[in-house]
Amino acid sequence: MQKKGNKYGTHRVIEPKGVLPQPANKIDNNMDEIWDNEILIDVQTLNIDSASFTDIKERAGHDEEKIKEIMFDIVEKQGKHRNPWTGSGGMLLGTVEKIGDALIGKTDLKVGDKIATLVSLSLTPLRIDKIKEMRTNIDQVDIDGKAILFESGIYAKIPADMPEKLVLSALDVAGAPAQTAKLCKPGDTVLIIGAAGKSGMLCCCEAKKRVGITGKVIGMCYDKESTERLQKLGFCDHAFAGDATKPVAMTEIIEQLTDGQMADITINNVNVPDTEMTSILCTKKTGLVYFFSMATSFTKAALGAEGVGSDVTMIVGNGYTKGHAEITLQLLRESKELRDLFTELYA
Repeated sequence: MQKKGNKYGTHRVIEPKGVLPQPANKIDNNMDEIWDNEILIDVQTLNIDSASFTDIKERAGHDEEKIKEIMFDIVEKQGKHRNPWTGSGGMLLGTVEKIGDALIGKTDLKVGDKIATLVSLSLTPLRIDKIKEMRTNIDQVDIDGKAILFESGIYAKIPADMPEKLVLSALDVAGAPAQTAKLCKPGDTVLIIGAAGKSGMLCCCEAKKRVGITGKVIGMCYDKESTERLQKLGFCDHAFAGDATKPVAMTEIIEQLTDGQMADITINNVNVPDTEMTSILCTKKTGLVYFFSMATSFTKAALGAEGVGSDVTMIVGNGYTKGHAEITLQLLRESKELRDLFTELYA
């Protein structure tokens, strides 16, 4: 008889006791037996959070064998893949192998279903047996391994009309375009920082839909190549290359592009630290900043806004919002240009 588990997975927490799996230092990743409210997944691919994988690659000197060592070490010490420096995880693609007795009849999943988990690897019990292939340019790692989805965990079945790797890449950042849909309204000026990345391109597409012909979408990119790529998509009224860690220079550009009005909404999608003040200064003092980036420092954002006398509203990038998977995949269905580019880059 299977043991009765906690809805949020606290039965897997080893240390410290009494906390949830995400902040826990170590969780149980023994896959020999599952609890009655767990789903065992045969893992095919890990999609590491961009901020996390960028950090790991830099620490490893972009050496694949050292990247593997770091990943194995993280999982061995914690029982999950939570980057100890960024605190972030990612998500995974796999096949349902076993469903706990308490979930029989309560879930629409069945053994053999291919799913993408929509909860962070930073709380997911994970065992890596072998790292088979790394696609470091798109943050994906193919493995042999197992993982546990808790009763409270959310997921998306892989649709039949899209390649698996394409779906995984898009769903990894599904919270960003879905939150963009909620925040943007007709007539808004929206600045998207990191606009040519995965989440950035999806946000640009969604923002343009929401602000309409009376609004404006501005995309801040990393370099000339990514800027040209974004311009070809046609979602932005203005796209430019800039360093988001240089707030004064970036603010001057946004002042020029908005005739001094600044952005009503800024969406930060970058995977590097120290971009908080660019986000704040480029936004109206009564505007809104959505920090989707996992490299964001709450302290820098909060004290930085105070230091420049900005009353900007700041939202922490929750990776989940209702309907986020459906909204994101629908963007790829609606825009052939976006889907073709995502397929080229990520599938």
